[in-house]
Amino acid sequence: MLIVNLQLLAYRALQESVKLVRKEYVMFEHFIHHFPVSGVDTYLFLPPLVMFVISSLTSMGGVSGAFILLPFQMSVLGYTAPGVSATNFVYNIVSIPLGVYRHLKERRLSWALFIVLVLGTLPGVFLGYYIRIIYLPAPHRFRFFVGLVLAYLGGRTLQAAYRDLTNASSGKTSKGPHKRVILREKVSLLKTTIQFENKEYTFSTLPVFSLSMLVGIIGGAYGIGGGAIMAPFCISVLNLPVFVVSGAALFSTWVTSVVAALFYAFIPIGTTVDAAPDWFLGMLFGLGGMGGIYLGARLQKWVPAVIIKIILGVAIAFIAIRYLWPGLQQLLGV
Repeated sequence: MLIVNLQLLAYRALQESVKLVRKEYVMFEHFIHHFPVSGVDTYLFLPPLVMFVISSLTSMGGVSGAFILLPFQMSVLGYTAPGVSATNFVYNIVSIPLGVYRHLKERRLSWALFIVLVLGTLPGVFLGYYIRIIYLPAPHRFRFFVGLVLAYLGGRTLQAAYRDLTNASSGKTSKGPHKRVILREKVSLLKTTIQFENKEYTFSTLPVFSLSMLVGIIGGAYGIGGGAIMAPFCISVLNLPVFVVSGAALFSTWVTSVVAALFYAFIPIGTTVDAAPDWFLGMLFGLGGMGGIYLGARLQKWVPAVIIKIILGVAIAFIAIRYLWPGLQQLLGV
């Protein structure tokens, strides 16, 4: 009899729980919105919430989070048309300015690096737009392209994190002063010099400029503006501190995103493909990203650079594997 009573109580508790869940679901149904441009149906609070969490982490490494936003739109929201790349650019336009302001205020924005990055990536944006519309309109091809880009990003970032951990274990890492500011910088056609903390960093300008142009093409097709690719390169190959790279990468991403969004929205290319961005959806993502990037810029000086790199690298690698695996299965006949 006792067992029967307990079963009855458990059943009634389950019924009440189901009723409560249904009630909450009905309440949240009022927040579901249909976005006519992208065809997405989702909660109005979901886009800003998702990007607040993502960008607060990624912005500490000089990345707006758009590289993760695009897979989220494609895999979770089902938005796979070419306009998804343009919507990513709208997100960048709205979300980045506050983070850039924070870097400026704390004297952690390298104008020399910004000039090299933005002058290189801007010319490549139009070519990237052309490639996206003409050669990568199909979702399965674009996913594989996205996976390749992310695989590079993840590998480079984790490589830089491993190098930092190795240096730390051997005692080669210099702690430096707690207040991280850029003291002096100079850019010319041959050489760019940045003095940060107690050390001077130098790299050849023209090779980085040329690579930035190639990155602009990739970023224009993907919808990330190029900063997400150049930031890991500057950190892992040029050995620049993440605290120097982040502000310049964010600012150059913002500038190229403005140009790219205009390309996608207003420049016809002679095809029937609709590449216009979903402005409202992009702005909702951007509002969340605005708060997240600002928070990330404030938290950056308190978080060790190696932790930032590990977070970025693992997140990027996970998405890359997910997007590349179906294509690899087809190639291997699995």
